[in-house]
Amino acid sequence: MRSARLIYNPTSGREEMKRRLADILDRLDSAGIETSSHATKGEGDATREAADAVERGYDLVIAAGGDGTINEVINGMAGRDNLPPLGIFPMGTTNDFARALGISKNWEEYCDLVIRGETRPIDVGKANDRYFINIAGGGTLTELTYEVPSKLKTMIGQLAYYLKGIEKMVSLTPQELIINASGHEAIHDEFMVFLIANSNSVGGFDKIAPGASIDDGLFDVIALRKCNLAEFVRVATLALRGEHINDKKVVHFRTDYMEVVSPGPVQLNLDGEFGGVLPGTFRVLPQHLRIFG
Repeated sequence: MRSARLIYNPTSGREEMKRRLADILDRLDSAGIETSSHATKGEGDATREAADAVERGYDLVIAAGGDGTINEVINGMAGRDNLPPLGIFPMGTTNDFARALGISKNWEEYCDLVIRGETRPIDVGKANDRYFINIAGGGTLTELTYEVPSKLKTMIGQLAYYLKGIEKMVSLTPQELIINASGHEAIHDEFMVFLIANSNSVGGFDKIAPGASIDDGLFDVIALRKCNLAEFVRVATLALRGEHINDKKVVHFRTDYMEVVSPGPVQLNLDGEFGGVLPGTFRVLPQHLRIFG
């Protein structure tokens, strides 16, 4: 019999996991996967539990929650040897990573996939001493994902991000950045935002980094140069269709390693959570983890 540790956020989404937990445990157990569960109690709890699960030798780890919960679990697992495969029940507001992998939100279908043992290798990103699985970024706009109150996200979902984004737009300010990336000339300019994508789904949109792949060993880097509100709206409209990559205000390239510094304070966002401040060193860990999906 295989053993599994299920780490879930009881408040993610509309608290669906609390309603489905008994059914999920029963379905896995009946298929020969003895599963214990842990409800997270606060920030960092999922990271500690995931690290403990790896140390205790569980055959698989399952994360249930939004992108923030998954990020915490990744940070408890990544960088270690002999990692068990990871399963993901997407229970958050945007579920960027699950969307990029095409993971079903139907819990029964996903349980069956885990039972069959269907996994695929994926890249993991490392930002300074932390890990991310989907997106790293910096700039004013990246702050909105962790500024939206969790209760508001639960109540109105992705609309909460749109409302916060509108509020941010009236106070957009460029930030001076120096970007040094492997295989590219250094860039020194003023930017509104920079994004380091490990997949093609960012903020609920699947065309922000249209060519990004989760297992190619490369980041897709997208940065928006200093612009006025009208130019920002134009680029944002193009981005909805995936047509922004060649715009004169947009910098786009692929790399497996980059360093970003700024003379001013710039906050980092990792998978929708606060990730510290610049300077930042970002590297790809190629096919570092196996995912059920």
